[in-house]
Amino acid sequence: MFLYLFHGTLPEDPQLDNVYTLQDDKETLYLFEAAHPPDTSIDSRSAYQAIDSAGSLAGGFAVLNNIPVSEDGRAAFEERFLGRARRVEDMPGFSGIRVLRPLQGDTYVILTVWKDEDSFKGWQESEAYNHAHQKRDTAQGITQQRPEIFARPSFVTTYRVTSPESGRGGSC
Repeated sequence: MFLYLFHGTLPEDPQLDNVYTLQDDKETLYLFEAAHPPDTSIDSRSAYQAIDSAGSLAGGFAVLNNIPVSEDGRAAFEERFLGRARRVEDMPGFSGIRVLRPLQGDTYVILTVWKDEDSFKGWQESEAYNHAHQKRDTAQGITQQRPEIFARPSFVTTYRVTSPESGRGGSC
């Protein structure tokens, strides 16, 4: 599965239908998911391959955890995420998750979609979240064991999501 994130402007391409609109106070992103890469001239800097996925992108709130990973650290990083506890999928208000490998660049994206922001906050305050992140910043955590995996600090962005009605999608 492939996912494309376009910042600001959606390319004119008839293959881009069922596009989700993600907005925050500063910017608009357009998100398109496909089983196969479209036969198109879309800039591959916006392209990702989903190495793990569950659920749907339909929801009201999206969280993108952007994690720059060094070239040498990709295998260990992917192994760690593919071995995740998978507890997020059982949380109330959870819609979907995509673990996205960049086709260009070094920044992986862990995309989770929720019914609403309160559902995401419920996840952050849950026992399941604490279990999933219990080793973070400890001697057993990947950040301490293999700090060279990360090219730069990670950052999180959040957006309101508008699901496509038909065609190229809508806006908030």
